[in-house]
Amino acid sequence: MTKRLLIVDDEERIRELVQACLEDLGGWDTLTVASGQEGLKIAQTESHIDAIVLDVSMPDMDGFAVYEQLQANPVTQSIPVILLTAKVLPSDRARFAQMGIAGVISKPFEPTSISEEIAEILGWDI
Repeated sequence: MTKRLLIVDDEERIRELVQACLEDLGGWDTLTVASGQEGLKIAQTESHIDAIVLDVSMPDMDGFAVYEQLQANPVTQSIPVILLTAKVLPSDRARFAQMGIAGVISKPFEPTSISEEIAEILGWDI
């Protein structure tokens, strides 16, 4: 069965780029949304989401608030989350791991290898 990923990012060009890379290079299905609230709604109502690629810096509700709500809901707490962020310090990586975040991809990312990075983080075959 094809993997299905939810991309949550407020920047349309980033959403489109990640979506194109994951579908064309990874061979996965994707859903995209522009806000944390939409992401939460989709994660709770769509069946079978294998992973979420989540932007940290978004207006209204940042990625950490979205992640906390995902973790608090039994329906969504088992979905692995990969943060997509421009600001990541070495100390953040340890904190993210303690929080249970599957992995971090730094912006700007390499479009040709983002599918491989995600597969490696999640232990998936491409």
